[in-house]
Amino acid sequence: MIGSRPAPARRRLAVVIALAALAASACDKPREPIIVEEGAVTVENLTSEDWRDVKIVVNHHFAGGVPRLEAGGRLNAPLSRFATAFGQQFDRGRQSVFKVEVTAKDSNGKLVTLTWGDDQRK
Repeated sequence: MIGSRPAPARRRLAVVIALAALAASACDKPREPIIVEEGAVTVENLTSEDWRDVKIVVNHHFAGGVPRLEAGGRLNAPLSRFATAFGQQFDRGRQSVFKVEVTAKDSNGKLVTLTWGDDQRK
C-alpha cells in the first residue's frame, strides 16, 4: 500500500500525539470560578460539595442569588437581574462591573467566599 506505515511506526505516532495532547491540556489555565462577560455573571462551583444560600453581589450594592448550586454546577445570570435593596437594577449602559463577591455555605455549613475584580474603580 502506498503511504501506509508499518504498525510499530503508527503506534509510536499515536503515542506521540496522545502525549502532546496531554501536555497541551496540562498547560491550560485553571478555570475561573467567576466570569464576567457578555452582560452576565457566571459562577461555577468547582468544588465537590453543593453550596446553599448562594449570594452574588456586584459592585457592593447589586445583589442576586439562588438557594442552591450543585457541585460542578454553573449559574449564569444577566447583570440586569441584579438589584439594590431599593429596587434599582444594574444598568449596563451606564455602569461597568468592577467587583463581584460570592458567598455561600457548603454542605458542612462552612462559609464559601469568592471574589472577582478590584475594590478600586479605574
